[in-house]
Amino acid sequence: MDDDGIETDAWAADEGPGPGAPIPASAAWREGDHPGRRKFFRLGDMPLEADPRGTLPDVVLAYETWGELNAAKDNAIYIAHALTGDSHVFGPAEPGHHTGGWWNAMVGPDKPINPEKHFIVCANVVGGCQGSTGPASPHPEDGRPWGSRFPYVTMRDMARAEIALMDFLEIDRWRLMTGPSMGGMRALEWVSMVPERVGAISPVGSTGATTADQIAWSTSQIAAIQADPRFRGGDYYDAADGDGPHVGIGIARMIAHTTYRSAGELNDRFGRSYQGDGDPLGKGGLFSVQSYLQHHARKLARRFDANTYVTLAQAIQSHDVGRERGGVETALARYASPALVIAIDSDRLYPMQNSQRLDAALSGSDGIKVVHSPVGHDGFLVEAAQMIAFMEEFERSL
Repeated sequence: MDDDGIETDAWAADEGPGPGAPIPASAAWREGDHPGRRKFFRLGDMPLEADPRGTLPDVVLAYETWGELNAAKDNAIYIAHALTGDSHVFGPAEPGHHTGGWWNAMVGPDKPINPEKHFIVCANVVGGCQGSTGPASPHPEDGRPWGSRFPYVTMRDMARAEIALMDFLEIDRWRLMTGPSMGGMRALEWVSMVPERVGAISPVGSTGATTADQIAWSTSQIAAIQADPRFRGGDYYDAADGDGPHVGIGIARMIAHTTYRSAGELNDRFGRSYQGDGDPLGKGGLFSVQSYLQHHARKLARRFDANTYVTLAQAIQSHDVGRERGGVETALARYASPALVIAIDSDRLYPMQNSQRLDAALSGSDGIKVVHSPVGHDGFLVEAAQMIAFMEEFERSL
């Protein structure tokens, strides 16, 4: 979800406020940091689906809102973020927020999701690293980061926390719930758990159940992080800047980013070109595509947390709306309200057949909408004009 870019220096080199600034051990938001636009909802103890300990204590959700809830409380829209997103879906980079809004193309005045018309909510998920309870948060027993002690959480756990936030905000029903990738997965969990509370749904580049191929890709990313000696089994928060698991999270990001782009786009864009004048054929230089991936590796290490990456990747692996519900089709059959399923035709991470299955299972779907793009999965970010057209038409129909 980062802007494209190519850098000439080595991928583990520094990129920051000054020359040689080391990469932090974790870029997680911590108590005492500038809150930015975040608000905080204290959920308390939260039951967990898969962890034998049963509950996650003292859960806090960091969330942001835009616009005003009307008197009828029927103009609320929830946006669910993807793997490395957070609550800052709209707005500039500013104190407390490393980057600008991750979906500025879709949210804002004169955009399909408009704060002048809608009350927009987005929360950082449980397990996240931007204000919600996650591995970098203080453990209630000793005040030290949870680290390796943080429990396994599933998409259903995350959705239950979001439902509690909805109750806190005194909203009975979302006008629309939407999100890309992991966000779409949570939206699908919502309509399987509480279909009456979602007026319309729009999963973008998502799936009803992660496939073996998708689990395989994320497994290699998790392994890259856990194999980094500076990961220290997940307990690295006291490490000095430059001594954290930035190599592991960087490799994970390079693997992931390759799946976010199509083979054709990478070949057409970079081919076998060299970066600068450095010959990569045994002489220490880089192919341009290598430099591109290393740039994205550094960027993520500077704004994310390695434990959170592992936690959320495992949650994505857990995703199956049909688990213990009779299968995906049976689970989604409970939901009959309007649905807009959006796919990207060149997506090799969540390919078209994933969205086609959702379109067939959701009775309120009026046919799948396809973003035509050479880019791949990141087409939902890059192809703003197509995305806006689809969402504007759908929002007007509600």
